Amino acid sequence: MALSSASLKLTSLSFSAKKTNRNPRNRSLSFTITCSSSFDEPPKPSLTSSSSTPNRVSSSSAPKARFVARQKQSVSVRQLQRPLIEYMSLPASQYSVLDAERIERVDDNTFRCYVYTFKFFNFEVCPVLLVRVEEQPNGCCIKLLSCKLEGSPVVVAQNDKFDASMVNRVSCDGTQEGSLEQQITSDAVIEVVNIEIPFAFRVFPVGAIEATGTQVLDQILRLMLPRFLSQLSKDYQAWASGDTSRQPLGTGEI
Repeated sequence: MALSSASLKLTSLSFSAKKTNRNPRNRSLSFTITCSSSFDEPPKPSLTSSSSTPNRVSSSSAPKARFVARQKQSVSVRQLQRPLIEYMSLPASQYSVLDAERIERVDDNTFRCYVYTFKFFNFEVCPVLLVRVEEQPNGCCIKLLSCKLEGSPVVVAQNDKFDASMVNRVSCDGTQEGSLEQQITSDAVIEVVNIEIPFAFRVFPVGAIEATGTQVLDQILRLMLPRFLSQLSKDYQAWASGDTSRQPLGTGEI
């Protein structure tokens, strides 16, 4: 493929899930990436504010990239005898981890999440997120404390070469408390900044790398948020039916 200042536009991205033999968590996602010869640089909304600073990892004079993605998804939930608003107001210490294959409880408000392994340009990537839950009246706010990359050596080497932040606001509409049908909404923003571009990728324009990385993050959110909301819905149904065990219902499958 000939390279130019306008190459490497991602035009399609597909996923397939498969198990690996190394670890039950490492069911992998394969990305099929199709590129074209044109590139339109995406807008770059800033997530950083005085109250939310990305987790600083490193700084360098090497070329830097920035990925930003946001998805908002909702699921309709039929309200049972115990109201949804009561479930959404539970303290974090009473949360189910939802999927024991993917989530570990560190303490009452802190969780470690193993994202699915995926391949990005033939390199294996498995993000491991440490997140903290802040309780709110109609739900919670999940914030990233740290992100560690596992996978191929070139990926692991990036662990001190990027900054990351994530906020996922999970809520239900308290104004519809008496309605039989209610919605749970997940509104997530991920920003990965100051990404030191590995030498092997410096033949590509920074803007093209940013466009590709942003679309990969966007596709991951499109895949993961509906699954997360489905697990919440099932957990609410179990809780509202009187199951107080808080046993995770997920199996690690995508």
